[in-house]
Amino acid sequence: MGQKVNPKGFRIGPLYSWESRWFANKKDYKNFVVEDAKLRKSLLARLQPAGIVKVEIERSINKINIILNVVRPGMVIGRGGSGMETVKKFIIDTIFAHRRSIKQNIKKASLKVDIRVEPVKEPYLSSYFVASQIAEQLAKRLNHKRAVSMAMEKVKTAGARGVKIVLSGRIGGAEISRRESYKTGTIPLSTLREDVDFAAVPSLTKSGYIGVKVWICKS
Repeated sequence: MGQKVNPKGFRIGPLYSWESRWFANKKDYKNFVVEDAKLRKSLLARLQPAGIVKVEIERSINKINIILNVVRPGMVIGRGGSGMETVKKFIIDTIFAHRRSIKQNIKKASLKVDIRVEPVKEPYLSSYFVASQIAEQLAKRLNHKRAVSMAMEKVKTAGARGVKIVLSGRIGGAEISRRESYKTGTIPLSTLREDVDFAAVPSLTKSGYIGVKVWICKS
């Protein structure tokens, strides 16, 4: 009764893979987990205009591979690949700052980072992209019902079987916070073989934070 599980975490293994793929010893494991979290958070914030959807991190002994799944890859690559160099420098600076904070002596020249940009063919089948779009519109004071209905229409047009969107907080600047749920189609959360994508993104409005949760059942 009332127990909830992340739909993506529930399906790791049979349907999804891990977004961080590496092995580490007992000493380095906790540092790598925190480093991945900081790196992912900073990249999602920096590359938001490019429509970033997912950041995958792979580590080998002397190298870090980062795969960026974006809607508009041209904005990341830049003219003549200049954007890639800027992103690479930003990643190296973030890793260097983290390792300095845990008092780990390292030189920037020793950090080997490889970046790959993967285009997203159907952005409106990605729950993170849809949630971030709604959060951005709410921050710009767009009517919440209009923002949600537009997003649901685009998701269904993209070919999804079902979509569910939940808003919680001081919606529309109301004095008392509330929770509103919108759903169309089918979202079978307990069926492991169903491809259900989930994301939660906060939207900072003048009245405070509004939480945006999106579930998308792909066909």
